[in-house]
Amino acid sequence: MTTDDIPPKAAPHESRRGVALAVIAACQLMVVLDATIVNIALPHIQSALDFSTTGLSWVITAYTLTFGGLLLLGGRAGDILGRRRVFLAGIAVFIAASLLGGLAQEPWQLLTARALQGAGGAIASPTALALIATTFPEGPERNRAFGVFAAVSAGGGAVGLLAGGMLTEWLNWRWVLFVNVPIGILIMVLAPLYISESTRHPGRFDLLGALTSTGGMASLVYGFVRAAEDGWRDGYTLTAFGAAVVLLAAFVLVESRAAEPITPLRMFTDRNRSGSYVMMLSLAAAMFGMFFFIVIFVQNVLGYSPIKAGLAFLPVTAAIAVGAGLSQRFLPVLGPKPFMVTGSLLTASGMAWLTLISPDSGYVGGVLGPMLLFGFGMGLNFVTLTLTAVSGVASHEAGAASGLLNATQQVGGSLGLSILMTVFGTASRDEAEARIPDFMAHASPAEKAEFARTHELPGRWGSEVLAHGISTAFVAAVALVTLALVTAATVIRVRRSDLEALSGVAGPGGAA
Repeated sequence: MTTDDIPPKAAPHESRRGVALAVIAACQLMVVLDATIVNIALPHIQSALDFSTTGLSWVITAYTLTFGGLLLLGGRAGDILGRRRVFLAGIAVFIAASLLGGLAQEPWQLLTARALQGAGGAIASPTALALIATTFPEGPERNRAFGVFAAVSAGGGAVGLLAGGMLTEWLNWRWVLFVNVPIGILIMVLAPLYISESTRHPGRFDLLGALTSTGGMASLVYGFVRAAEDGWRDGYTLTAFGAAVVLLAAFVLVESRAAEPITPLRMFTDRNRSGSYVMMLSLAAAMFGMFFFIVIFVQNVLGYSPIKAGLAFLPVTAAIAVGAGLSQRFLPVLGPKPFMVTGSLLTASGMAWLTLISPDSGYVGGVLGPMLLFGFGMGLNFVTLTLTAVSGVASHEAGAASGLLNATQQVGGSLGLSILMTVFGTASRDEAEARIPDFMAHASPAEKAEFARTHELPGRWGSEVLAHGISTAFVAAVALVTLALVTAATVIRVRRSDLEALSGVAGPGGAA
């Protein structure tokens, strides 16, 4: 970082930087939390707005797709227009969309609001990370700030599940959206007081790059979602995958030729940074899948209420926080690689444990144990990946670098969940077909009537089908985390310049 990025008179005092960090972390918590807070409320949303099961999945996907797809543009906007200004604009959009979503009376209204929420988050989130890089001096102080930011990013999903359970059970599902309004207003009041504006860097927006990347990822995710329901030979499935290939290839071509690309391809020339992006993509894919399927399991198989389901995820947040604290403390001594390898190994172990889940699994042995392993491993990784991804990036490209890191997390989550849903759907259909003869032979008339109405096996047969589909999906999740482990072991290198920058020894840009 260079001191030119913050006007000398605006450089915040240490106490003011503490408040600034709280404001930035609150924004990130709100944005990340919203990716999961509606999960537990989905049955209530379906009933209230008469969603189909297929349409209901887009309540999650509409948010994560626009969020992940537009993050790169949001980061670039902060570089060009000023990060505090863009940060506030993103929060304003997020507040308005949350209010509209809470007031929705039709499915299309809620889906539109969720997409707008994702757009607002995409504007605010990468700018928030870049504001840390330009507010805190390189070394231990910035490491601590990144540690807080990364812990919030990693734990926000679990916090969202808890908050969603409480709001749904104590109030109603609309409050999972309304709750963002007062928080966002408070952020907008405090940000101008404690966060300095960054220097504006003249440039142009790469709108074509943003459109091709967002469209390509949306097509890819839709292809997997469609395949889960209608099979791989479905015409719309094949069309979606074909469009994804064309759009993503066009994105790479556009970025290679653009004078001011939304994703400077030179960022991938640093092997540590490229490795961190690959790891974030695969780890986020597993994390989103774990949250989604465990929420379904504890409510539909273990019979938990919404709030009890949310409380079941609190240990994950604690494990993530412990892992993040340890990595932040010892990174200057050991460098990133040991934490990446250990964290990925623990995460893979937790996912492998979850493949054993069955209708007879209890919470402690079947859910809590593997989630603690998973959470601690993710905590070790998130701080490390965040620091590695932005280390040595020129100040005028900090927004693009942080936007790319956030984009890999959100796009990885959307893409990973769609892949795991495809595996889940295929395994569940096969298991259901295998159990129908036993069901028809032993089910009561009431159970048969329910099956005729819903086309889903009820009772113990339904639990067995659900558990089998979830455990099979977790097998695919293990493969995703294994990719992160292999990347950490073979791609990441420990460099003296990184250790010096993390400990505050090197001068500005010394971690390049």
